[in-house]
Amino acid sequence: MNLERLPRVRLAHLPTPLEPLERLSAALAGPGGGPDIWIKRDDCTGLATGGNKARKLEYLMGAALECGAEAVATQGATQSNHARQTAAAAARLGLECHVLLENRTGFTDRDYAENGNVLLDRLCGAVVHRCPPRDDMEAALAELVAGLPGGADRVYAIPGGGSNAIGATGYANAAAELVEQTDAMGLGVDAIVLASGSAGTHAGMVTGLLGAGSRIPVYGVSVRAESAPQEARVLGLARETAAHIGLPGTVDAAVIRVDDRFVGPGYGVPAESTVEAVRTMAELEGILLDPVYTGKTFAGLLGMIREGAFRSGERVVFLHTGGSSALFAYPGWFEAKRAQAA
Repeated sequence: MNLERLPRVRLAHLPTPLEPLERLSAALAGPGGGPDIWIKRDDCTGLATGGNKARKLEYLMGAALECGAEAVATQGATQSNHARQTAAAAARLGLECHVLLENRTGFTDRDYAENGNVLLDRLCGAVVHRCPPRDDMEAALAELVAGLPGGADRVYAIPGGGSNAIGATGYANAAAELVEQTDAMGLGVDAIVLASGSAGTHAGMVTGLLGAGSRIPVYGVSVRAESAPQEARVLGLARETAAHIGLPGTVDAAVIRVDDRFVGPGYGVPAESTVEAVRTMAELEGILLDPVYTGKTFAGLLGMIREGAFRSGERVVFLHTGGSSALFAYPGWFEAKRAQAA
């Protein structure tokens, strides 16, 4: 796996830390013990509070600059972490940026509509466009680009989540980075748990591990879709990514695993397990998760541990993909415990 031939701009603070969560591991251990939980801190990549999209944007912005683009445009939900980091990357590179935000939750309060990531989109200079829920947001993005000055000749369209083969390459690179870190530390890893949404992070990690010769199982926790269609989506993108980075034919369906039990009421709507997971990580480790992606993913990991999915002494890496700035769009969801304590 040689990624050096691909266009790339350096945007992220890499490598990100790989750290043990000792208090959390001790708190979750049952009478017979429990797994050792580690965290890969991709919330520490930089670019307007950090997150996983910085890795994808290194390759996506590299492709945009190679095309001679003067502007970029992308789409996502109202509180899109991807839109926020795209706006930050565009600011760093001096590119005009447009973000098309879809109200997937139906929330209309000001905190949700204007605070959190939306505030940071604007602070980084992005032009914010809005639309109601659409069946095909990529088509909506194409319509937006066509209506901008210069159209597609001037504006480079980045898919939602940065999740195409170019963007997923960032997580093939992350997988190689993780393998290098664990080898240097003499750390055997038995599983990786990550969010599975637009599929780029999940697909890239699976592909990159195969490219690095690693067989660490990857467990995706869905934040929106049911398991079967999400697994198909991840598999398709993983195969496209493998072909893009010179590893065609390496991804088998058996390596794609998605758990959809922690989605809750829907995308962007926290479940009780999400709120518990966010609080647990903050109270035990001082690490902030988000209510859309990492909160649901960590809820999934908590559920797996409680079900006995991992044996005592096994090492599980939780991939923290960032997004804590979205907490400020959901203040009411985390106030009840504080009010009870008062």
